[in-house]
Amino acid sequence: MPPVWPLVLSDAELTLRPLRRRDRRAFETLLVRNREWLAPWDATDPERRRPRPTHGELLRWAEREGRAGRHLSLLLCADGRPAGQVSAGPILYGAQSSATIGYWIDHARAGRGYAPRGVALLIDHLFAEVGLHRVEINIRPENEASLRVARKLHLREEGLRERFIHVDGAFRDHLSFAITADEVETDERGRGVLARYRREHMGATGAS
Repeated sequence: MPPVWPLVLSDAELTLRPLRRRDRRAFETLLVRNREWLAPWDATDPERRRPRPTHGELLRWAEREGRAGRHLSLLLCADGRPAGQVSAGPILYGAQSSATIGYWIDHARAGRGYAPRGVALLIDHLFAEVGLHRVEINIRPENEASLRVARKLHLREEGLRERFIHVDGAFRDHLSFAITADEVETDERGRGVLARYRREHMGATGAS
């Protein structure tokens, strides 16, 4: 079943929602501030000929793909302020019933649990609401911060994919992690991965 769009997912002060036109200045400032932080892990175009899409083009693409159920691109907001992104795509139905998750977090907000909570929110939605069977995440072996996210959420490490994705100017090796719906015990709100993360990593104060 294709997901409902526009999609908004929330957990306390954390919200995942579509990028909006009025986000342009804040979002572009966020990207500039994190350019060096993200460069070693950000996918790149091996042809290097296509210009970076404008904010309007990003909005139109996200709207089209979201409504079609092919890709969910969501802004991660903490206390109402843009702090990163979490995405799922391509979303495959039928026999494969799977999606690949991607994410990044503002360097200034790293280490506060926003990335694992945002990823957990989206995985739970893909399992409980969209009805997918499997979610995977592919991470460069050198990206220790991102590896910690996958491991905190109990994704299984499935091995190395050599020269798998073009990142930072070359095709790079990635470690693949995955989780399936039958590995998650889901509560009445449809939250299994997030509920487990909260139990294991968040205290009574909500700190992670």
